[in-house]
Amino acid sequence: MKKNILYFGIAVIIGLFGGYLVFGNSTDLTSPKITDTHDHISESAEQMWTCSMHPHIMLPEAGDCPICGMDLIPAEFSAEGLAMNEIKMTKNAMALANIQTSIVGSGSASDDDGMISLSGKITTNEENNSVQSSYFDGRIERLNVNYKGQKLNQGQLLATIYAPNLIAAQQELITTASLKEAQPALYKAVRNKLKNWKLSEKQIDAIEGSGKARENFPVYATVSGTVLEVMAREGDYVKQGQPLLRVSNLNSVWAAFDAYENQISDLKVGQKIKVVSTAYANKEFDATVSFIDPILNKMTRTVTVRATLKNTDDLFKPGMFVTGKLEGVTANTDEVLSVPASAVMWTGERSLVYIKTNINEPVFEMREVTIGTRNGEYYTIIEGLSAGDEVVTNGTFTVDAAAQLQGKKSMMNRGKVAELKEPMSDMKMKFSASFQKEFKKVLKGYLEMKDAFVASDATQVAAFARVTSKSFKAIAIESLGKMEQSHSKRSIDLLDAIGSHDDLENQRAHYVILNENIVPIVMNVDSLEELLYVQKCPMANNNKGAVWLSTEKDIQNPYYGDAMLACGSVIEEIK
Repeated sequence: MKKNILYFGIAVIIGLFGGYLVFGNSTDLTSPKITDTHDHISESAEQMWTCSMHPHIMLPEAGDCPICGMDLIPAEFSAEGLAMNEIKMTKNAMALANIQTSIVGSGSASDDDGMISLSGKITTNEENNSVQSSYFDGRIERLNVNYKGQKLNQGQLLATIYAPNLIAAQQELITTASLKEAQPALYKAVRNKLKNWKLSEKQIDAIEGSGKARENFPVYATVSGTVLEVMAREGDYVKQGQPLLRVSNLNSVWAAFDAYENQISDLKVGQKIKVVSTAYANKEFDATVSFIDPILNKMTRTVTVRATLKNTDDLFKPGMFVTGKLEGVTANTDEVLSVPASAVMWTGERSLVYIKTNINEPVFEMREVTIGTRNGEYYTIIEGLSAGDEVVTNGTFTVDAAAQLQGKKSMMNRGKVAELKEPMSDMKMKFSASFQKEFKKVLKGYLEMKDAFVASDATQVAAFARVTSKSFKAIAIESLGKMEQSHSKRSIDLLDAIGSHDDLENQRAHYVILNENIVPIVMNVDSLEELLYVQKCPMANNNKGAVWLSTEKDIQNPYYGDAMLACGSVIEEIK
């Protein structure tokens, strides 16, 4: 009996305990099960707003993009509360990779010993550059010098040209040779005519002595040097004065450095400079500053500082990277931001660092920066960082590899930024009838400027850009919407920039951005007088691609001209 009571008691206890587990958390067994679907993670993280065209814009409230005027969209965050391009590493991974960080601070722009370091590269000495041309009209029968980098000696045979015009001149010489006693002036004039075609006295005497006219004539090099560019091919018909080769004597070269605005006051012509190249890191070359560009580059905010280097041993190759240290300059006491050189990754196009975005967690994000000079083991930072930012200084490439593996923005992967860009055709704008009528003058000037880009004529490009800008400025845009005004003002600024330069590469760099602003305007203009094609070259803009407008369906590339005239495709039609 006692045993049965014991078993019963144990059974009751187990039943009560099981019931508690099943129903202990329910206050009403008849009520339905309630699931908490609220996103506490999103609630805990402050919602940020960004622009689909300018993803670096991050604002705490909805509104318009301060750059283009488009409506902001909610920024994406991961389930861990990370921003779109942030990555989080484990503490174990941090320790294994020995990842170290340091706080961005300010300091002097010069080294402790009062020296300034400048970055640059070797270029050809333009004073030693020359062009070898044809002296007469004709067809190239044989081109003896036909590849880039070929050594050339003065007097060397460059080409043999079939020259019909010289046949008639030779016949005149043969005829007047028999009259030289009676008409010496005529005879002398005929000989001088052949001399103007660079025929030597010996060649002229040989023609006169043989009494026979030659059909093919040699062209000889007038200088020694290295071939930089072959500008003609066998079988080409050439005009008198048309270039065959571009040549440079590399016995001396230029070291061209970039100096920032805050360094200009410490620079002067005649200053001694020590040059170190990556190829000969343990060797210093003494030189003297021979030229300081009087015009500041508006894009990079730098001036070119140049020194001439002797190169009789052929050590320096155009394109080599070099560093210059200026001696005897006054230390610059201006406070600038600086980071260790190990923090900066260089892709060939961009300078990148990783910043720690959470002081309590190993969370990092890539940041593009503009670097200044390298002073010893530090880079000065012109743009992209603020004092107090925490940057990765050791293990930078490990952090970047983690970003790549997680599909985030990294050194070799621009991540989701490119995906956020809205197609130009989706950018809806409204323009008044008067704006659209006046804008047709702008479009006419734009198309003329595009043709000048195709012809690679920098002078005409600048002229048409100024005309187009003048037409655009004559249109009243004050009553337009924010996005419409932004694109119009930006287009005018870029046209002014193109019109103020005569450097074709600089003009083309501005032309890329101009098209990003003016093409959406054209897409929203009604009743165009002719069909327009939006065309794109995938190789322009450092392989990022760039667009332009054309009235012709056939591709004529304004970004490369004759070098890659047919590169591109039609991506859209505007009717």
